[in-house]
Amino acid sequence: MAQLGKYNELKVVKCLDFGVYLDGQELGEILLPTSQVPPNTKVGDGLEVFLYRDSEDRLIATSKEPFATIDQFAVLRVVTVDKVGAWMDWGLDKHLLVPFREQKQDMEAGKQYLVYVYIDHESQRIVASSKLDKFLDNIPPEYEENQEVDLLISNQSEIGYVAIINHTHSGMLYKNEVFQPLKRGQKLKGFIKKVRPDDKIDLTLQKPGYDKIGTMAENIRKLLIKHKGTLPYGDKSSPEEIYGFFQMSKKDFKKAIGLLYKQKKILIEENQIIWVDEKSI
Repeated sequence: MAQLGKYNELKVVKCLDFGVYLDGQELGEILLPTSQVPPNTKVGDGLEVFLYRDSEDRLIATSKEPFATIDQFAVLRVVTVDKVGAWMDWGLDKHLLVPFREQKQDMEAGKQYLVYVYIDHESQRIVASSKLDKFLDNIPPEYEENQEVDLLISNQSEIGYVAIINHTHSGMLYKNEVFQPLKRGQKLKGFIKKVRPDDKIDLTLQKPGYDKIGTMAENIRKLLIKHKGTLPYGDKSSPEEIYGFFQMSKKDFKKAIGLLYKQKKILIEENQIIWVDEKSI
């Protein structure tokens, strides 16, 4: 069944001067305007389109990609505010409405806000809300430790960064474990560090355990080879110097070069590391 607010693979049933009609099954025939139709499209072809409602509240298809589909979070910019709410740019011709009742704080034109996109069941329209809490943590978290997940940075607290996990749950990236700048709305990959008994979730940006150190050791090996076997970093290097070059903490750096040393690949000096495995240089 075709779904409003999502991508759908629909078949062309009519080709007209102003566009093509697609088979929306229970939703009926849906127009894809000429400007959005791929060249040489014919009846029977399948097209991937996004379904939403136009300015006259008619169901319409588009080949454009919105910045978010329903059941997703995104940072969007307010274009204008009128008597019904704030209208946000979400990449489509018709802007996305955030009704006043769904605004955590009064929204202002020109500013960006983190919102959740969903279908209002009363009006059957796609809308957004900045009251994020009611859309998060509504089902028990079923994650495994070390599981890779999609993260969206929500906000910063005294202890770290709150991140939205897979558009479903919230979790914490602790400040002392983050070694890169993060900003609200940033998307990145992360890992489940721990799911606590109270269902709160600890996150990390580095894969926990030996696999992480092995990956970092491999990155150092590649850098050594690129720089002809010697790098001016060692035990006496500052954490800032190490992060600036290797994009890792000094603690992880020492573990990684320790692994290479145990494998008899490098020599470690106070201010440099030297590759000694001639086969790889």
